[in-house]
Amino acid sequence: MRLMTPRGSLLLLLCAMLGLLLAGRALAGGPEIQHWTTDDGLDVYYVQTDILPLVDMSLMFDAGSARDGDLPGLAALTSNLLGEGADGLDAGEVARLFEDQGARFSTSSGRDYASVELRSLSDGDTLDAALDTLTRVVAKPDFDADVLDRQRRRMLVALENAERNPGAVAGREFWKAAYGDHPYASDPGGTEDSLEAIERDHVVDFHRQHYVRENATLAVVGDLDRERVERLAETLSGALRSGEKPEAIPEPSLPDEARTIRIPFQTSQTHIIMGHPAYARGDEAHFPLYVGNHVLGGSGLVSRLAIEMREERGLSYGVSSSFLPMQTRGPFRVSTRVRTDRTDEALEVLREELRSIREDGPGDDELEDARRNITGSFPLNLDSNAKIAGYVASIGFHGMPLDYLDTFIDQVEAVDRNSIVRHFREQVDPDRMITIILGPEADEDED
Repeated sequence: MRLMTPRGSLLLLLCAMLGLLLAGRALAGGPEIQHWTTDDGLDVYYVQTDILPLVDMSLMFDAGSARDGDLPGLAALTSNLLGEGADGLDAGEVARLFEDQGARFSTSSGRDYASVELRSLSDGDTLDAALDTLTRVVAKPDFDADVLDRQRRRMLVALENAERNPGAVAGREFWKAAYGDHPYASDPGGTEDSLEAIERDHVVDFHRQHYVRENATLAVVGDLDRERVERLAETLSGALRSGEKPEAIPEPSLPDEARTIRIPFQTSQTHIIMGHPAYARGDEAHFPLYVGNHVLGGSGLVSRLAIEMREERGLSYGVSSSFLPMQTRGPFRVSTRVRTDRTDEALEVLREELRSIREDGPGDDELEDARRNITGSFPLNLDSNAKIAGYVASIGFHGMPLDYLDTFIDQVEAVDRNSIVRHFREQVDPDRMITIILGPEADEDED
């Protein structure tokens, strides 16, 4: 059993207090975001929250799986190895250095980006020590061959487990079918063949090319003044290698026509995913489609899809729809699980609801309920330093307006039925929809 350090216990207590205080403050509007670029070329986004002595940092690199090239899984493997040994320190020593300061460190990666997160107390010595460890981890990873092999094996086990998960298989096949030969099509976790083919030199080269200051976005949120953040950013910027941003990810094309892919799978229910590429982050369509989708399938049990599929027909316990805007056109998806012998009925209901929101939009009451629900829950999205840092990093990474959070509620309240209809017609095309149907053959289902 690992005992928590006194600083770690204090960090947990302060985080709980901060959530309550920030939720109340967020009711007055979003935080003020400051932006500058260091002399070395690192983009910095900063929000001061002086309620409690905490700081959250998010360092994002354009180093997601869209940059994998011919080796799917390379970006994820590189990200997973950060913190597993750096500058002569092994993984245990890295972990202890963070724990000694009560700091929390984590990494993650997806299709668009890789992210490094740090949470620390904001007093000078504590933060300086945590920052020193962070810079060593990000700028000087060892990528030890034995550690790389262990991480490779973990990823291979994860792939094997995913093959037994019908939702994971359906999702993977949707991305492949919807995006074709686009970089978003491949699974971030890679394939067995690609993971086996990755060598240490591939990881080192990927890190050298993509983990550079010109390809990074730093978000800092917490109890630090501007001068302190500037020094912190210069320290981190100076530690990172200089390089270049990669070329922009190409825009995917929509499928030429609607296509249905049936995948046999021994499971108790049939999984359905429908969709295609939609819009990119920062597109003017975002707020109309966000509000319209809330009505369609983004609001849980009170959405149109849930009412029609669950309450009215008893077809499914769970159904949802979502837009996922990315650096370029991310997907619109509808997903559900149904009884195999009622698959065709479920498909017709899904298609009818899509046609309805696309042609007629929401009713007046539905629109007003959606606006009220979204704006009422918005403060919960900003009730911690970490959540604010995540938003701020995304705003910086995608080049969105600095007042995005401050104007969020006004943007939602300005959405009307006509704008929802117009953008749904432009962005959602049932005649080009990819449909994944994964489950047992109908005569094999005994339910």
